Amino acid sequence: MAGHSKWAKVKHFKGAIDAKRSKIFAKLARELMIAARLGGSDPDLNPRLRMVLLKCRRASLPADNIERAIKKGTGEGGADAFEELTYEVFGPAGVGILVEVTTDNRNRAASEIRAILTRNNGNIATTGAVSRLFQRKGQILVARESAEEDKVMELALEAGAEDFKAEADVYEVLAEPARFEAVHQAFEAKGIRCESAEVTYLPTLSSPVSSRSDIADVNRLIEALEDHDDVKEVYSNAEFPDESDAD
Repeated sequence: MAGHSKWAKVKHFKGAIDAKRSKIFAKLARELMIAARLGGSDPDLNPRLRMVLLKCRRASLPADNIERAIKKGTGEGGADAFEELTYEVFGPAGVGILVEVTTDNRNRAASEIRAILTRNNGNIATTGAVSRLFQRKGQILVARESAEEDKVMELALEAGAEDFKAEADVYEVLAEPARFEAVHQAFEAKGIRCESAEVTYLPTLSSPVSSRSDIADVNRLIEALEDHDDVKEVYSNAEFPDESDAD
């Protein structure tokens, strides 16, 4: 998996909880509100809400916070009107970056995202220039200690997944977005815990980044974007060498 792999993001997400707990909780609450507003408060009938609840569980978001956010999303608590935006960006070393934003102020978000790019050698790309480098896929990650490899692979393929990979720490299952929910439910039915389960963007064409300075610049930009309150997800097609191979 190229660049900022999803598994790396999961581990980083866990490690950042203590340092950035309030910011993480605020972002999750916003995702809950939007999911509930669009699909209702019942996770059994709202796949998007179910995916956000999985992230909430991973971050140990308190039940009271979850309930309050869902109520706001369904109109019981006076929810703010958020809109979802995607910015296509070229970063240092020509790396392609997609930035998903949820904001209640489009103009403010645009200004602040552009300021981050200016400070970190990034530029807004023309529509389609970066998104064409990615594909939309359902992705499920299962920690190796959670299940046997043969069991995970068999279950994934029987449920309609299109690909299975056994990585060093995790099993990765990929599915077309239309089949993702059926595959995820198959894992839930067997009691197999998923570390991550969502429809995401995966790079189809990676961008090698070899020098230490470029690697540092790319990571600095991605981290600055991820730290912004309105940014939900950041995807890049950066492909980094092993640390020992960097120039």
